[in-house]
Amino acid sequence: MTSPLTDLTARQLLAGYAQGDFSPVDATRAALERAEVVQPLVNAFVRIDAEGALAEAEASARRWHRRETLGLLDGVPLTVKDILLQRGTPTLRGSRTVSADGAWDEDAPSVARLRAHGAVFVGRTTTPEFGWKGVTDSPLHGVTRNPYDLSRTAGGSSGGSAAAVALGAGAVSIGTDGGGSVRIPASFCGIFGMKPTYGRVPMYPSSPFGTLSHVGPMARDAADAALMLDVMSGEDWRDWSHLGAARSVLEGLDEGVKGLRIGYSASFGGQVAVRPSVAAAVRRAVTALAGLGAHIEESDPDLADPVEAFHTLWFSGAARLVQHLRAEQRELLDPGLREICEKGARHSALEYLAAVDARMDLGRRLGRFHTSYDLLVTPTLPITAFSAGVEVPAGSGLHRWTGWTPFTYPFNLTQQPAATVPCGVDEEGLPVGVQLIGPRHADGLVLRAAHALYESGAAEVPAPRLPGAAG
Repeated sequence: MTSPLTDLTARQLLAGYAQGDFSPVDATRAALERAEVVQPLVNAFVRIDAEGALAEAEASARRWHRRETLGLLDGVPLTVKDILLQRGTPTLRGSRTVSADGAWDEDAPSVARLRAHGAVFVGRTTTPEFGWKGVTDSPLHGVTRNPYDLSRTAGGSSGGSAAAVALGAGAVSIGTDGGGSVRIPASFCGIFGMKPTYGRVPMYPSSPFGTLSHVGPMARDAADAALMLDVMSGEDWRDWSHLGAARSVLEGLDEGVKGLRIGYSASFGGQVAVRPSVAAAVRRAVTALAGLGAHIEESDPDLADPVEAFHTLWFSGAARLVQHLRAEQRELLDPGLREICEKGARHSALEYLAAVDARMDLGRRLGRFHTSYDLLVTPTLPITAFSAGVEVPAGSGLHRWTGWTPFTYPFNLTQQPAATVPCGVDEEGLPVGVQLIGPRHADGLVLRAAHALYESGAAEVPAPRLPGAAG
């Protein structure tokens, strides 16, 4: 083995355990050491649980020694976004309004599945307050920074998870995505992130943002994410909207893209101004798909910007989220969150239902697009990471994070599977992502195309090199 353990994927770690090259304890110690080194630099964690993680790793090592592993991720060190319940630790959601008191004795469905498969929980990762925006800073835990440039944002709302995976502080992570919150930080931090079809991964408690919010894997590559998705998918009685059993996404992962019909939309028909260096990197990824045998056509889906409908649903959900808070508690909220809550509280039921109608119409139009194309490809974002600690880029004239994420939130409205794959860097060395979107339930197809890009070498980006964090 020439690579440090923190550079290995989950599958490589599992292969090493099976061969006896190293143990889950070795991998977990390495992940914990990396977490301690990078935490003062990027602020990816709200809690690092060295004692608990090592106990889990030692139990896993004993199982590997007996050849009695629990499941598909036994001994793999990972992290969990501090939005999802994790037994034995408070889930504070980046908010000063959430008390740490309580039993905290329940896992979210996705966390429970990973635990049942023997995963090792290294720590909890940062989120903006209640995951409300596309960057990661909160009144409770401060600003999370980009592994490629500490002056830039890691993106959000799963920014801590993205930074942790990019830096090897855990091989994989679980994030949530209500408008791009897995894909945005994965793109900014040069890793893979996926929002599965809504309901593929059960969610409990339900999100205050309703059926916009999905649980998804964040990983070094698509194959690790497929492994995670197989583990996290399925039934859970606590989520009435789950999709139930589904075909393994690992099946057919290596089938490639030959013969697939792919529609490539560079800017949604000129609606989005995409930075030239981003556009060039995405086009190279599209060219790579064509070289692998996919049939590419430049084609724009029939959609006008659905931002007003998204805002109505998102802001209303935020208002409902804080409805129980007293006036003095509301003063503790992120000012931006407080602002959208006030707007959301003013929406009428008829306005909300009009947004639902717009959402349904958007889903119909995207459904029609996919009668002609197996996949849609777009940039994940029109820009690369900007300054940390602000919601929108300086001088952009934008007010809300949705202004610079026009390629992500539409597919939360339609509940389609969508993934971001790193496809290069811009002139400043910051990662660029290409987004692959499939029709609902085509999670396996999205992962298959993403995996083909990784296997071809088209998904490679330089590793981040932070002071003191080199492997």
